[in-house]
Amino acid sequence: MNFNRAYILGNLTRDPELRQTPSGQSVATFGVATNSFFTDKTGQRQQRAEFHNIVVWGKQAEIANKFLKKGGLVLIEGRIQTRSWQDNQGQTRKTTEIVCERLQLGPRPGGAGMRDTESSSSGDFSQEKEENLPEINLEEDDIKAEDIPF
Repeated sequence: MNFNRAYILGNLTRDPELRQTPSGQSVATFGVATNSFFTDKTGQRQQRAEFHNIVVWGKQAEIANKFLKKGGLVLIEGRIQTRSWQDNQGQTRKTTEIVCERLQLGPRPGGAGMRDTESSSSGDFSQEKEENLPEINLEEDDIKAEDIPF
């Protein structure tokens, strides 16, 4: 039995980039940073960041593009995938990414939800309530290699 599952809870390193495949399917890519903490040999607490490339397809890609922004918290459930391609110099390149199957949006101050620079005029979000955000679970569409725009 094989099992390929990744759960990532972290902050976006950049705004999602939304594109369309030639067949019209939406695909979004973005990065997520996760932190781990450990104590080194000298007893000092250390922090290490890991950076993950995320690919989201279909309706979830459109939702990610609309509601996620750099620095925002997100929970990603998906599978790890490694792709290879030829670059302009003819070199074979590889990248490992997480193909998102489920996406959970993190809390948003003020509930604005848009990626523009709207914020509270006072800058104090302590009295604003967090929205209960629904979990988004869509059936996985058939994705063909020729539909991938990168």
